[in-house]
Order: sequence, then structure tokens, then C-alpha cells
Amino acid sequence: MVQARNHFELLGVAAAYAVPAEALDRSYREIQSRVHPDRFAASGEAERRIAMQLATQVNEAYQTLRHPLKRAIYLLGLQGVEVLSQTHTAMEPAFLVQQLEWHENIGEARAARSTARLESLRAQLSVEKRERFARLANLFGSGALQPAAEAARQLLFIDKLEQEIGDGIESLEDL
Repeated sequence: MVQARNHFELLGVAAAYAVPAEALDRSYREIQSRVHPDRFAASGEAERRIAMQLATQVNEAYQTLRHPLKRAIYLLGLQGVEVLSQTHTAMEPAFLVQQLEWHENIGEARAARSTARLESLRAQLSVEKRERFARLANLFGSGALQPAAEAARQLLFIDKLEQEIGDGIESLEDL
């Protein structure tokens, strides 16, 4: 197998935000069947080690590309735009206000021990997330990389809020 320069090349799919899930899954299964370490069980130590490394790379590539947010962050990184950089912390003021409101609502729901309110907030975030993913796809489609990076950062915050809600629900269910 030829050394690939990036995850897209490794899995044989176009380096784009919009990657058909079926093509990605098919390519992953086909490559994984060729490089799976079990196929090299009777081979020498070096071949087994190489097979293990390749299988690990293929798994990492697949796990990154199958998730839209991870794929966006990875693709932006390939294009020299760092989403997770400490120097890129600016956010749209409206998003910051919305984020504070969500945090406040989560805190109030947890204090009230209201699973229903937390579930309602989770549903609101789910709608918000779908809208932001659609925006992210449009930004990639138009080549607007810096706005796409900001949209990705916003989605990372929304993921954290969803985790906070999940933790709150779980803690209430444990009572």
C-alpha cells in the first residue's frame, strides 16, 4: 500500500467536506480487509507491525472522516486553517450571548432537577446543531474557510453543551 499524504487520500475519497457516507464506508471496509493484522498472522514480525500500523492509520482516518465536525476540522487543518488554535478564540458576539444563555438555562434546569427541561434544551441544541452543520457545508462549498473555522468552533461549543446536558440528565437519573 502506498504511503498516503492525508486521510482522504488514504481512504481514496475526494478531499472535500461533503463525502458520501456510502463511499467512505465501502472504501474503509475494502482497505481494512486488505491490511487487517489477522491477514498477516503467519507473516514475519516486520510485516505484522506494518499491518498493525496501516490498520491503525485506516481506523483513525475513518473515525475522523465519518464525523462531520472532525472532518471539517481536519479539512481546514489541511488547508492551513487551525480551528483548535489558542490564538483563534474570537466568536461572533451573538453566539457568545446565546452560549451564555444556554449555560444559564442548563444550570437552572440542573438546579431545579428537571430532566424535562434538560431534554428540551437538548432538543433545542439539536436543531441549532443541524442548522450550523448546514451553514458549515455552505461555507465549505463557497470556499469561505475562516467563517467555516468559526462555524466549526461554534459546533465544538455546542458539543460541550450537549455533553453538559447529558451529564446533568445522568446525574439526575442516579438520584
